Amino acid sequence: MIFTTILGLILTLLATPISAWLPGEQREIYALDGKNLFNQTSASNSTSKRWLPASGKIRGVNLGSLFVLEPWLAQTEWNNMGCGPYASEFDCVSALGQGQANAVFQNHWNSWITQGDITQMQSYGLNTIRIPVGYWMMESLVYSDSEHFPQGGLAFLSRVCGWASNAGFYIIIDLHGAPGAQVPRDADTGQAAPSAGFYQDYQFDRATTFLNWLRTTIHNDNNFRNVGMIGIVNEPIQDTKQIGNLRSSYYPNAYAAIRKAESDLGISSNNYVHVQPMNSLWLSGDPKQYLTNQYFMAYDDHRYLKRDPLVTVSQSAYMTDACHDVRSRDGDTPTVVGEFSISVPDDVQWTPAWAPGPSTQSFYTNFFAALVQSFERDTNGWVYWTWKSQLGDYRWSYQDAVAAGVIPTNPGNVNPAACNGF
Repeated sequence: MIFTTILGLILTLLATPISAWLPGEQREIYALDGKNLFNQTSASNSTSKRWLPASGKIRGVNLGSLFVLEPWLAQTEWNNMGCGPYASEFDCVSALGQGQANAVFQNHWNSWITQGDITQMQSYGLNTIRIPVGYWMMESLVYSDSEHFPQGGLAFLSRVCGWASNAGFYIIIDLHGAPGAQVPRDADTGQAAPSAGFYQDYQFDRATTFLNWLRTTIHNDNNFRNVGMIGIVNEPIQDTKQIGNLRSSYYPNAYAAIRKAESDLGISSNNYVHVQPMNSLWLSGDPKQYLTNQYFMAYDDHRYLKRDPLVTVSQSAYMTDACHDVRSRDGDTPTVVGEFSISVPDDVQWTPAWAPGPSTQSFYTNFFAALVQSFERDTNGWVYWTWKSQLGDYRWSYQDAVAAGVIPTNPGNVNPAACNGF
């Protein structure tokens, strides 16, 4: 009788959609086999714990170039797919034709991130993955006569989320490629569009349709049970005059589209996911300006010092900024630093003072330590860009940085004195 009751409870929990939550909140997460993944103890190490001991913070990696492939990050992969001459997924699919493109992209999705990668991330004490996706994941949204994107991605997205959920990871899914492209000439939108075509009502409507569909998919597929946050558009233009309607129209409607899906599905408010725009520090304006309801909102902060013209390009200046920059100063909360790296400006990155090697390893080790400690002090945590690359440069690859000894095998073991003297 007791066994039957317990079994019934486990089955009920498995069928229950994900609650809106952040690391450190007290809730139980069950794997498909009924194993309780939340705060599970281990006699030998912490890799089986739902979250890192006593941290309550997001510590994660992006799955960059999985579903929105950026040629600069994975040039060998891009070339092997037959996409070498082309600037973006849109261009490659258009050139290869739909059938051939589907085959090569599905092979990429099948191999770029494997279950072994998820296991390795877990062994490194990470607790979160952020997955960039494009609106074309919802294939019915694509204009078949004028838009060209690979098909079949949803099954692979479900699979990787299933692996991550079974391993106890918190999952953020981010709309990285918006309809029409939110910035021009950038492959991280999925298309090297000559202009940003996103900031029009009909494109906003397509994006909100995608978000409603994504929330419904998350609810209906148990593999997505650990998705707790949806990013509603990645890195929009940093010019409030060009994109005022992003805040006045798209943000409120995106929020409403996700909440409508939850309402239509009968999801109670305590089971909502967090809705996440970029924060004010991104310089696209105050995302809260026109939001009358901010229940279960969250905010995305991206911090690449290499792109900040106000920070002097020196190791001392980078350490000082990393130690003292307060990423919560805009008041947006909860905030997650959804992207950052230890990369440096292109014009100096391979000079003797900055190139990876024995003479700079101590700097990069302490630079990472300073960044993550300040992020954890001021925000709800961080997600590194990215897990892997083909650059041969650990500054853009968490996996390579751990292998090089620059990032410890558990981020809880970074140098606590990294900021001493800065």
